[in-house]
Amino acid sequence: MSTPVQRQSMQCARTFLLVLLVLSGVSASRAQGFPSKPIRFIAPFAAGGGSDLIARKLAQALTGSLGQSVVVDNRTGGSGVVGTDIVAKSAPDGHTIMMTTPTFTVNPSLMAKIPYDNIRDFAPITLIATAPHLLAVHPSLPVKAVKDVVALAKARPDQLTFSSGSTGGSSHLSGALFNSMARIIMTHIPYRGGGQAVLAIMTGEVSMGFVDIVSMLPHVTTGRVRAVALTGLKRSAVLPNTPTIAESGYPDFQSGIWYGVIAPARTPLEVIARLNTELIKIVRTPDFLASLKAEGADVVASSPEVFGEHIRRETSRWAAVIKEAKIVTN
Repeated sequence: MSTPVQRQSMQCARTFLLVLLVLSGVSASRAQGFPSKPIRFIAPFAAGGGSDLIARKLAQALTGSLGQSVVVDNRTGGSGVVGTDIVAKSAPDGHTIMMTTPTFTVNPSLMAKIPYDNIRDFAPITLIATAPHLLAVHPSLPVKAVKDVVALAKARPDQLTFSSGSTGGSSHLSGALFNSMARIIMTHIPYRGGGQAVLAIMTGEVSMGFVDIVSMLPHVTTGRVRAVALTGLKRSAVLPNTPTIAESGYPDFQSGIWYGVIAPARTPLEVIARLNTELIKIVRTPDFLASLKAEGADVVASSPEVFGEHIRRETSRWAAVIKEAKIVTN
């Protein structure tokens, strides 16, 4: 004969089991019912850029795999803040997602106030890919390796310059990180867009720049600029003979561009899991792998947990760099 305590414990166990069964049923129904309408894929930058093009490739493939239209919606403004705020305030049901880049993790440190918290208000889905910058110099600069750049910068304090397409952009931050780790002072010269930043290096208007590989590769080939090093942790298949800054005496150096997909916070875990599964299948197809490789990018295709840790780490890391370099934006 059971005691009152035992009967109470058995009742609690039955209740707990019932709750688990109900919750599992809810989870299953959510996953099976998703998506129930077209998905809006926010691209917080202008059409035609790298993140927009990748978003459109993903949207087209997701439309086929999910059985619902996935429509890219370019919501520009505020260095990505406008589009990101729309996602933060959208229904957390998986029908609004967003393509995100390093600006997502640096804006909190660059701007006095933004209308969302980039950790609390979003659910990571997957880190799609990463791509390094190329440290390229004008041929007249007497340097061929990272050690030469550092030595010249120390011999000519405040005289060397580097370009970028915007203040606070990933190219600017790459230069700020290099200044910090190499203990040198090179002056940042911002331009209106990456194209002008590349042109400034080619004409010798600036000493060097940290730029995307694809836009600079033709000029490296013709000798109009010199490739010195890459900012990733490993060499690129596009420039296999160009070393990384990490292997050139600064093992912790890493910067560049990355692409990921996020959703509003509180999006059901089973919906996040479905989107993660579908996106990873897409980015691992031969066609998608080839398109990213042509851009000098490497596929990551991470879990939501790994991408979440990446976001937290990058937010903290760049906050320190921005503070030390005293970078401010208007």
